[in-house]
Amino acid sequence: MRGDEEWSTVPNLVREAARRYGDREAVAEGRTRITYTELGERVERAAAACMASGVEPGDRVAVWAPNTLDWIVSALGAVTAGAVLVPLNTRFKGTEAAYILERSRARLLFVTGTFLGTSYVASLRRSDIELPHLETVVVLADTAPADYVTWKDFLASGEGISPERVRERADAIAPSAPSDIIYTSGTTGRPKGAVISHAQTLRCYEIWSELAGLREGDRYLIVNPFFHTFGYKAGVIACLMRGATMIPQPVFNVDTVLANIAAERISVLPGPPT
Repeated sequence: MRGDEEWSTVPNLVREAARRYGDREAVAEGRTRITYTELGERVERAAAACMASGVEPGDRVAVWAPNTLDWIVSALGAVTAGAVLVPLNTRFKGTEAAYILERSRARLLFVTGTFLGTSYVASLRRSDIELPHLETVVVLADTAPADYVTWKDFLASGEGISPERVRERADAIAPSAPSDIIYTSGTTGRPKGAVISHAQTLRCYEIWSELAGLREGDRYLIVNPFFHTFGYKAGVIACLMRGATMIPQPVFNVDTVLANIAAERISVLPGPPT
């Protein structure tokens, strides 16, 4: 069955993965191990927090962070709340990120604290681009500036939103609705965004999963960045479809990759030279 016909939307895929794969390990990040059931619960909690913060269907929500469990949960939570995901390249400087935030009219941003020795929060705050649409900035860390909010406090803000309301919101999403806007790198000009629907995503990456031979129980080291379709869709979305375990790799380093392959018993590492 085609992916769009089987799941129709990304939130339906997340819910079905939690039901189908239950106690199977969904994400392994260092000492943190969560099952598909737990991942589904975390995504619903993040969706509730998005709704509590005022996110409405069709609003753009950006994520500017490396490959981590928090990226997966925040991104899928936003999409479950009906938002359109806007992944931001982790190599962008503050002005470059702000350009896309302004162009996409992002209402909410999830941002990492410090990555590769750079404070993304400070970099964004130094940008001279006005962001009139950006209402909430959630720092995926334990601390945040006074006008931003921590990940923990953001999640707590959604406690008044019931699971039933989250599911009602998710069930109202049409397969033809936009699920994400993927921007180009801007190497030869300003970045340009491609709008992709839920149905397109599910149909394409179900086929990719079949061609790649991804199977239930595989352990997938996702080195390709989540801000790219290879990392997010041929990684996270594909694993949800097949019940594979996601092992996020924030930085490509040969020694670290080889250590992860051995320690995590990696069975899938797509792309050249593999």
